Amino acid sequence: MAADVTLDRRSPASTETETATFRDPISESPLARRVLIGIALLFLALVLFMPLIAVFTEALRRGVSTAVAAIQQPDAREAIQLTLLVAAIAVPLNLVFGVAAAWSIAKFEFKGKAFLITLIDLPFSVSPVIAGLVYVLLFNAQSYFGPVLNSYGLQICSRCLASCWRRSSSPSPSLRAN
Repeated sequence: MAADVTLDRRSPASTETETATFRDPISESPLARRVLIGIALLFLALVLFMPLIAVFTEALRRGVSTAVAAIQQPDAREAIQLTLLVAAIAVPLNLVFGVAAAWSIAKFEFKGKAFLITLIDLPFSVSPVIAGLVYVLLFNAQSYFGPVLNSYGLQICSRCLASCWRRSSSPSPSLRAN
């Protein structure tokens, strides 16, 4: 169904008004609605469900008992506990500071607003690998913050980082010359 709407698009010198026709947004044909819903579900399946299925397939490849045994190892339990603790701290902090930043950016004009927006956008433009490397370089034992962390019993393993860096930067065995 079309509806006539009068728009007030006149210049100060003119007295004419324009009439535009808008379609009702829910008046799509059933076929168009089904196609759009199908595209949305396909996108959801590709982006959300396929990686989730791949993770569970790989985790359960050797059987449920092997996966359960792996989870019951002390290192795995500590990793899960650390993940849940960090999430329990980070989510409320992100909520409070995210809402405060969004409200401030939308409501007020202030010095540093562009810088704040840049800080918020930074994680979208910097690779997580590079960000992780920066954190390791900032907080390892030889850095400025290393002794402070060591006094609290926290360590970032530089040898592990070097080993992972060598593995990731060297060609795969199938690409190496014999």
